[in-house]
Amino acid sequence: MAERDYYEILGISREASDAEIKKAYRRLAMKYHPDRNPEDDSAEEYFKEVSDAYEVLGDPQKRQAYDQFGHAGVRGGAGAADGGFGGFGDIFGDVFSEIFGGARGAGAFRGADLRYDLRVSLEDAVHGTTTEIQVPTIATCEACKGSGASPGSQAETCSTCRGAGQVRMQQGFFSIQQTCPHCRGSGKVVTDPCSTCHGRGRVQRRKTLSVKIPPGVDTGDRIRLNGEGEAGERGAPPGDLYVQIEVEPHPIFTREGRNLHCRVPIGMVTAALGGELEVPTLDGKVALKIPPETQSGKVFRMRGRGVKSVRGGPPGDLLCEVAVETPVNLTKHQRELLSQLGESLEYGGHRHNPQTSSWLGRVRQFFEAHLS
Repeated sequence: MAERDYYEILGISREASDAEIKKAYRRLAMKYHPDRNPEDDSAEEYFKEVSDAYEVLGDPQKRQAYDQFGHAGVRGGAGAADGGFGGFGDIFGDVFSEIFGGARGAGAFRGADLRYDLRVSLEDAVHGTTTEIQVPTIATCEACKGSGASPGSQAETCSTCRGAGQVRMQQGFFSIQQTCPHCRGSGKVVTDPCSTCHGRGRVQRRKTLSVKIPPGVDTGDRIRLNGEGEAGERGAPPGDLYVQIEVEPHPIFTREGRNLHCRVPIGMVTAALGGELEVPTLDGKVALKIPPETQSGKVFRMRGRGVKSVRGGPPGDLLCEVAVETPVNLTKHQRELLSQLGESLEYGGHRHNPQTSSWLGRVRQFFEAHLS
């Protein structure tokens, strides 16, 4: 029976790149692996063909020999020719280690990222500032320089994985790699641990950091400090520190994006006759002109008096909402004067109170519609 072409088995062209070969093998091996097709004997046979094809085409020298001489050029090299799988275990580990949780080679783990919640005033958030924070963290042990071994001694090569940090598990045709349980992937075992860190290579510590807060930050923004997280294991890179911003409530202003909002109470005389008053901004006081006959709830926009976003763009506005305040704690004379004013206003009809007149008209229509 004629042997099938390896390129045909993997479903690729003869000009396929190494990456295309590996991708084709990955897809087919996952599809036809016996463990995924326990009831299909043909799947196991096809899986063997796929493995043989990849063992040859995945090796540049074997592929060159195959391209020149066909199956005769690799006779005895592929698994199908000698009844076994040859170097299939290594190939399988290379392709599938990242899928099934294995990590190639020995190495320590990068330190964890940290989060620090920082509350800042509205003024500091708008204008920017620099502040110092104290962060509890895990740092590299200075006594052993992160090795975990006591000064003057060294960590020994792990006898279980022989320094590889990984052990291979074989289950039928399925070969996977996993982290060595003895050295936890480091490839080294500390027999004389450091007395300061007890062999961990890291110690708990508090450190003081200077954080530059850019102008325009808002609640929910994060500032990233590279390398200021937890120290990595046995000399591995540290993680990062993320400073989470929360802007404190302000007694006068509230913020919505780039705009600031402010509630300004005014007396009823000022509302009726108009006037001018000073209102605060984050950059100082400004004059606000109140036109005559201003109603409660009127919003005055002061352009450019808001916040310039940290992401750029023009500054927002300051929105001042006036609230007409009813006078309290009146003297007898003041009540008499208001009473006289009220009578004068009623004598003039509803033209002095247009909103009241409009509302009373809608109320009258409502009752007439529901009581008739």
